[in-house]
Amino acid sequence: SRQQTKSNFSTQSDHFSKRSYFSIHLQQEKSQRRQKMKAILSILLAVPSVAYVTTFSGFVRHAQSALVDSSSKRRNKNAFGSAIRGGALHSAPTTSYVDTDLVLPDFDNLEDYLGYMEKVSSLPKGFSIGTANGKFVSEEAPSMGELPIRATVIYLTEGATDNWAAVFTSNKFPGSPIIVGRSRLEGGGPLHALVINNKVSNVCSGGDGVADSELVCQAVAKALDLPGGAQTVLPSSTGVIGWRLPAKELANDVVPKAVANFQSESALPAAKAICTTDRYPKVRSKTLSCGARVVAIAKGAGMIEPNMATMLSYIMTDATIEKEKLQAMLSKTTDQSYNSISIDGDESTSDTVALIASNQVTGTDESEMEEALMEICQGLAADLVRNGEGTGHVMRVEISNFPGTDLEARRLGRHIVNSPLFKCAVSGNDPNTGRLAGAIGSFMGKFKNDEFVGGMSLSLGGRTIFSNGKFVLEGDSVERELSDHMKNAEYDEHSDYPPHQKFVEIGVDFGEGNGNGGATVFGSDLTAEYVSINADYRS
Repeated sequence: SRQQTKSNFSTQSDHFSKRSYFSIHLQQEKSQRRQKMKAILSILLAVPSVAYVTTFSGFVRHAQSALVDSSSKRRNKNAFGSAIRGGALHSAPTTSYVDTDLVLPDFDNLEDYLGYMEKVSSLPKGFSIGTANGKFVSEEAPSMGELPIRATVIYLTEGATDNWAAVFTSNKFPGSPIIVGRSRLEGGGPLHALVINNKVSNVCSGGDGVADSELVCQAVAKALDLPGGAQTVLPSSTGVIGWRLPAKELANDVVPKAVANFQSESALPAAKAICTTDRYPKVRSKTLSCGARVVAIAKGAGMIEPNMATMLSYIMTDATIEKEKLQAMLSKTTDQSYNSISIDGDESTSDTVALIASNQVTGTDESEMEEALMEICQGLAADLVRNGEGTGHVMRVEISNFPGTDLEARRLGRHIVNSPLFKCAVSGNDPNTGRLAGAIGSFMGKFKNDEFVGGMSLSLGGRTIFSNGKFVLEGDSVERELSDHMKNAEYDEHSDYPPHQKFVEIGVDFGEGNGNGGATVFGSDLTAEYVSINADYRS
């Protein structure tokens, strides 16, 4: 009975666990141990993946306890989740996961892309996700009739966690879910679930937006019978600004259906459900050497120049890391990923990124965890730009030897990718390099007027185009080379999948000895499709 036994806690199997329970208690006392062992072996044969349990007797004790309490449907709907709650933590890598590549492969069509996403979207241990659709009529625009709305619920199946972190928008007109979320974070309480809706952002509406957000949180707490109530639920909303949140429709209809649709296999349904004008869902994942898994989803296609977060991003891990360390990791990672992108220069009122740990895997190397977070978030940041509204090119600006801080270098990068003239030139595959130099000169004149720029060099597609205060552009061959570089990075602005991971590469080097600031910033071009989408966004 002291021997370590393998089992699995992810499969939902009420039917089988109850049968095992009754078989154990109907046997003679002297054959109990034999019957218990049969139950364990049957479980091992019934599931595809395994995880370590502390002891055989401990497993049976907690499994039986959970079965007796089977009426509590908010718990993981199998007896085996209770063994984890009783202290049987995963201590070794036991499941073979597929992770996203550092650079995603090329895709031929949407089906090809979604197939890849499905393979890399396996959830960490201790999470379930449910999504559902509903309808509502906007009080602000009733003539539009019934409109669709979706809700997503992310649930920690093994109980609330104290180990979670979040970063929110710095916009002075934050959405009501941001106000609620900040209160939850500052209060320092545990988190047991998240609820996200699209279509309506619940920002500066005519009603009581905070009360509406809390009503939806209460519906989640009621549906899951959460011990900590609505205070352990984190809300998020995205969509039209200024409209009242259809809280009753969400609370009475959509949330209960989302809970009924729970599954613990894939993050992809949530990545799809949180989308608004996104062209495709986005997932990134990484498995650590200790067996812990990190999976993140993100949405956002317009109104993206974050400051303190992205549009919406949720990072789930089964690692065990203290709250303070998680918050430090998330803040650092956000600065070097989501805060380094811009699609249109507009900061959202709903920006949120949350990191939640279910604490199911021990022995996590914190440095490895931080590296994984950086890889995942930087990948998602680039994915957000590539999936931007009407985007046909993604620019990657590398700034080095900047005479200032990394933050200032990042601001310069944003200034470049936000230049309307330069964005249009990129869209047309026109190597109008004067617009690039003009954007840099404008920024330096306004914010760094006393700094020396005579040693600055510029490159486009790896070719030097500006050096020592002069352009280096001679002959039609150079013009064709630069234009071809842009064309090579182009893709259809109507595409519903990312065909490749190419960039319009821009280098800005202020020269050795001029400074230590540096940054990598991603931005999009400006197309007619972007204007079309945002001209009739609400309809």
